[in-house]
Amino acid sequence: MTKAGLLTIEASGELEIVMTRVLDAPRTMVFDAFTKPELVKRWLLGPDGWTMPVCEIDLRVGGRYKYVWRRESNGKEMTVTGMYKEVAPPERVVSTESFDEPWYPGEAITTLRLAEHAGKTTVTQTMHLPTREARDGVLKSGMESGVEASYKRLEPILEELASTASSDKQKGAIGS
Repeated sequence: MTKAGLLTIEASGELEIVMTRVLDAPRTMVFDAFTKPELVKRWLLGPDGWTMPVCEIDLRVGGRYKYVWRRESNGKEMTVTGMYKEVAPPERVVSTESFDEPWYPGEAITTLRLAEHAGKTTVTQTMHLPTREARDGVLKSGMESGVEASYKRLEPILEELASTASSDKQKGAIGS
Protein backbone atom coordinates (compact mmCIF):
# COMPACT_ATOMS: atom_id res chain seq x y z
CA MET A 1 0.00 0.00 0.00
CA THR A 2 1.20 3.52 -0.83
CA LYS A 3 0.12 6.74 0.86
CA ALA A 4 0.63 10.10 -0.81
CA GLY A 5 -0.72 12.77 1.49
CA LEU A 6 -4.29 11.66 2.18
CA LEU A 7 -4.45 9.34 -0.83
CA THR A 8 -4.19 5.57 -0.37
CA ILE A 9 -3.18 3.36 -3.31
CA GLU A 10 -3.08 -0.41 -3.17
CA ALA A 11 -2.95 -3.40 -5.48
CA SER A 12 -6.01 -5.62 -5.35
CA GLY A 13 -6.00 -9.11 -6.82
CA GLU A 14 -3.91 -9.65 -9.95
CA LEU A 15 -5.15 -6.79 -12.15
CA GLU A 16 -6.49 -3.92 -10.05
CA ILE A 17 -5.33 -0.75 -8.39
CA VAL A 18 -7.60 0.85 -5.78
CA MET A 19 -7.15 4.54 -4.91
CA THR A 20 -9.07 6.00 -1.96
CA ARG A 21 -9.35 9.59 -0.79
CA VAL A 22 -11.79 11.33 1.59
CA LEU A 23 -13.04 14.79 0.63
CA ASP A 24 -14.84 17.21 2.94
CA ALA A 25 -17.87 17.71 0.69
CA PRO A 26 -21.21 16.05 -0.06
CA ARG A 27 -21.08 13.41 -2.76
CA THR A 28 -23.38 15.28 -5.17
CA MET A 29 -20.81 18.07 -5.21
CA VAL A 30 -17.92 15.61 -5.64
CA PHE A 31 -19.83 13.85 -8.43
CA ASP A 32 -20.20 17.18 -10.22
CA ALA A 33 -16.47 17.85 -9.79
CA PHE A 34 -15.71 14.54 -11.53
CA THR A 35 -18.27 14.89 -14.32
CA LYS A 36 -18.67 18.56 -15.31
CA PRO A 37 -16.02 19.71 -17.80
CA GLU A 38 -15.79 23.24 -16.40
CA LEU A 39 -14.82 21.74 -13.01
CA VAL A 40 -12.68 18.82 -14.22
CA LYS A 41 -10.46 21.24 -16.22
CA ARG A 42 -9.66 23.13 -13.02
CA TRP A 43 -8.35 20.27 -10.90
CA LEU A 44 -7.58 17.04 -12.81
CA LEU A 45 -4.15 18.22 -13.89
CA GLY A 46 -1.57 16.05 -12.12
CA PRO A 47 1.69 17.77 -11.18
CA ASP A 48 2.08 21.54 -11.43
CA GLY A 49 2.83 22.83 -14.92
CA TRP A 50 0.06 21.00 -16.75
CA THR A 51 -3.22 22.34 -18.15
CA MET A 52 -6.25 20.65 -19.72
CA PRO A 53 -7.15 22.53 -22.91
CA VAL A 54 -9.65 19.83 -23.97
CA CYS A 55 -12.21 18.27 -21.65
CA GLU A 56 -15.19 16.67 -23.36
CA ILE A 57 -17.70 14.65 -21.35
CA ASP A 58 -20.86 13.02 -22.72
CA LEU A 59 -22.03 11.51 -19.42
CA ARG A 60 -24.39 8.72 -20.46
CA VAL A 61 -24.03 5.00 -21.07
CA GLY A 62 -22.32 4.74 -24.46
CA GLY A 63 -21.20 8.37 -24.24
CA ARG A 64 -17.53 9.20 -24.62
CA TYR A 65 -15.01 11.43 -22.91
CA LYS A 66 -11.73 12.96 -23.99
CA TYR A 67 -9.13 14.72 -21.88
CA VAL A 68 -6.07 16.40 -23.36
CA TRP A 69 -3.36 17.56 -20.95
CA ARG A 70 -0.59 19.94 -22.03
CA ARG A 71 2.73 20.47 -20.31
CA GLU A 72 3.20 24.22 -20.36
CA SER A 73 7.01 24.12 -20.42
CA ASN A 74 7.28 22.33 -23.77
CA GLY A 75 3.75 21.99 -25.21
CA LYS A 76 3.81 18.17 -25.03
CA GLU A 77 0.31 16.74 -24.92
CA MET A 78 -1.18 13.55 -23.51
CA THR A 79 -4.68 12.38 -24.44
CA VAL A 80 -6.95 9.87 -22.75
CA THR A 81 -10.29 8.78 -24.16
CA GLY A 82 -12.94 6.34 -23.10
CA MET A 83 -16.56 5.32 -23.10
CA TYR A 84 -19.04 5.28 -20.24
CA LYS A 85 -20.32 1.78 -19.46
CA GLU A 86 -22.38 2.69 -16.37
CA VAL A 87 -23.55 6.04 -14.99
CA ALA A 88 -25.42 6.09 -11.66
CA PRO A 89 -25.37 9.64 -10.25
CA PRO A 90 -24.18 10.53 -7.67
CA GLU A 91 -22.65 7.24 -6.60
CA ARG A 92 -20.95 5.38 -9.45
CA VAL A 93 -19.40 5.74 -12.91
CA VAL A 94 -17.74 2.93 -14.87
CA SER A 95 -15.75 3.75 -17.99
CA THR A 96 -12.98 2.56 -20.25
CA GLU A 97 -9.62 4.35 -20.40
CA SER A 98 -7.16 4.41 -23.28
CA PHE A 99 -4.16 6.71 -23.83
CA ASP A 100 -3.04 8.06 -27.22
CA GLU A 101 0.55 7.11 -26.34
CA PRO A 102 -0.10 4.09 -24.13
CA TRP A 103 2.06 3.60 -21.08
CA TYR A 104 0.37 0.27 -20.54
CA PRO A 105 -0.96 -2.12 -23.20
CA GLY A 106 -4.66 -2.24 -23.96
CA GLU A 107 -7.50 -0.54 -22.21
CA ALA A 108 -8.33 -0.16 -18.53
CA ILE A 109 -11.77 -0.25 -16.96
CA THR A 110 -12.17 2.38 -14.26
CA THR A 111 -14.83 2.49 -11.59
CA LEU A 112 -15.52 5.62 -9.56
CA ARG A 113 -17.51 5.06 -6.36
CA LEU A 114 -18.61 7.87 -4.05
CA ALA A 115 -19.88 7.16 -0.54
CA GLU A 116 -21.02 9.96 1.78
CA HIS A 117 -20.93 9.84 5.55
CA ALA A 118 -21.45 12.86 7.84
CA GLY A 119 -20.98 15.32 4.97
CA LYS A 120 -17.69 13.82 3.79
CA THR A 121 -17.29 11.74 0.65
CA THR A 122 -15.02 8.76 0.28
CA VAL A 123 -13.82 8.55 -3.31
CA THR A 124 -12.78 5.07 -4.39
CA GLN A 125 -11.32 4.69 -7.86
CA THR A 126 -10.57 1.20 -9.10
CA MET A 127 -8.52 0.60 -12.24
CA HIS A 128 -8.84 -2.87 -13.77
CA LEU A 129 -5.84 -3.30 -16.07
CA PRO A 130 -5.41 -5.91 -18.82
CA THR A 131 -2.33 -7.62 -17.32
CA ARG A 132 -0.49 -7.89 -14.04
CA GLU A 133 2.56 -6.33 -15.74
CA ALA A 134 0.45 -3.32 -16.73
CA ARG A 135 -0.87 -3.00 -13.18
CA ASP A 136 2.62 -3.25 -11.69
CA GLY A 137 3.94 -0.72 -14.21
CA VAL A 138 1.26 1.81 -13.26
CA LEU A 139 2.01 1.24 -9.57
CA LYS A 140 5.73 1.90 -10.20
CA SER A 141 5.11 4.97 -12.38
CA GLY A 142 5.01 7.45 -9.49
CA MET A 143 1.49 8.52 -10.53
CA GLU A 144 0.44 8.87 -6.88
CA SER A 145 2.10 12.30 -6.61
CA GLY A 146 0.12 13.61 -9.60
CA VAL A 147 -3.13 12.09 -8.34
CA GLU A 148 -2.66 13.61 -4.87
CA ALA A 149 -1.71 16.98 -6.41
CA SER A 150 -4.98 16.91 -8.33
CA TYR A 151 -6.99 16.11 -5.19
CA LYS A 152 -5.26 18.95 -3.33
CA ARG A 153 -6.27 21.24 -6.18
CA LEU A 154 -9.85 19.95 -5.92
CA GLU A 155 -10.30 20.73 -2.20
CA PRO A 156 -10.51 24.55 -2.52
CA ILE A 157 -12.82 24.16 -5.54
CA LEU A 158 -15.20 22.10 -3.39
CA GLU A 159 -14.99 24.77 -0.66
CA GLU A 160 -15.84 27.41 -3.26
CA LEU A 161 -18.81 25.36 -4.52
CA ALA A 162 -20.07 24.86 -0.94
CA SER A 163 -19.75 28.57 -0.24
CA THR A 164 -21.64 29.44 -3.43
CA ALA A 165 -24.36 26.91 -2.63
CA SER A 166 -24.69 28.30 0.91
CA SER A 167 -24.84 31.86 -0.39
CA ASP A 168 -27.46 30.91 -2.98
CA LYS A 169 -29.52 29.18 -0.28
CA GLN A 170 -29.36 32.29 1.94
CA LYS A 171 -30.40 34.53 -0.95
CA GLY A 172 -33.36 32.22 -1.60
CA ALA A 173 -34.40 32.35 2.05
CA ILE A 174 -34.16 36.16 2.08
CA GLY A 175 -36.18 36.45 -1.13
CA SER A 176 -38.96 34.18 0.20
